[in-house]
Amino acid sequence: MKIAIIGAGNIGGNLTRRLTSLGHEVTVANSRGPETLAELVAETGASAADAGEAAEGADLVVVTIPECKVPLLPVGFLDGANEEVVVVDTGNYYPQQRDGLIAAIEDGLTESRWVSNQIGFPVVKAFNGIYAPNLIKRARPKEATDRLALPVAGDDPRAKNVVMDLIEELGFDAVDAGSIDESWRQQPGTPVYGMDADGDSVRQALADAQSVRLPEWRA
Repeated sequence: MKIAIIGAGNIGGNLTRRLTSLGHEVTVANSRGPETLAELVAETGASAADAGEAAEGADLVVVTIPECKVPLLPVGFLDGANEEVVVVDTGNYYPQQRDGLIAAIEDGLTESRWVSNQIGFPVVKAFNGIYAPNLIKRARPKEATDRLALPVAGDDPRAKNVVMDLIEELGFDAVDAGSIDESWRQQPGTPVYGMDADGDSVRQALADAQSVRLPEWRA
């Protein structure tokens, strides 16, 4: 696939490393310009581009930036993507630690529904609860007994299946976590967030989640 990664932090950088190693054509962008990505490009063979151009021709776009930066994404950054592009949101709302108050999320909107509203495009929520080093260290073949599972939420079955297949290719089991409006089950403060476990344990953790946002995850 042709994949664009908007954000070159811990998750974005390691997704770039893994996806290029699997043979995908990856273009990566950040807020500081493509010239600041020279080291990652040299390491991985990915291309670098401005955030407004990275998604040109992309089959899949990963948005992996701080929640507070989402409204600052270039207008129309998805305009050049393929007609059936799938957009993945890896983000989390950290009001006390980083993002400040986002009223709609505080009032109960799921983080990824808010992101979708901001960019004007449906998203699939994935990769938000895995520690970035584990994208490399904990990838396992399908038959491995210690293979981790990752939850995936989305409204479009086709888009969600694309992301789940990619997660399987990356070396993890994908667990269907329901719709974007149910994606609160994998937000920070829930049992599955940051959990290193198999599919059955992840499904149980999703079922055990409580919809009330804990104080430490509120502004």
